[in-house]
Amino acid sequence: MEDTQRIDMTLEPLDEYLVVQPVSDETETRAGLILPASAAAAAACRTGIVTAIGSEVEGIEVGDKVLYPREAGYDVRLGGIEVKVLKRTDLIARVHD
Repeated sequence: MEDTQRIDMTLEPLDEYLVVQPVSDETETRAGLILPASAAAAAACRTGIVTAIGSEVEGIEVGDKVLYPREAGYDVRLGGIEVKVLKRTDLIARVHD
């Protein structure tokens, strides 16, 4: 059996691209009810945390929570973690909790 090395990967977006880690679709209402992700699947938008930005991205910083269309960008799996690679113009808003 051949030994395999684990390769740690990072994703460095180029130009106007950024990397967003989607936030779980499961939400809790003010009354304490937990809405499952399947109920949120019909929503047109998602939120996520910006984890990396390209050199031409302005007005957004790593750590910002953002709103974007569910179907926008590219789905990428890095080390078992799902992320989205989006263009800056795909973002709809910054979310302040």
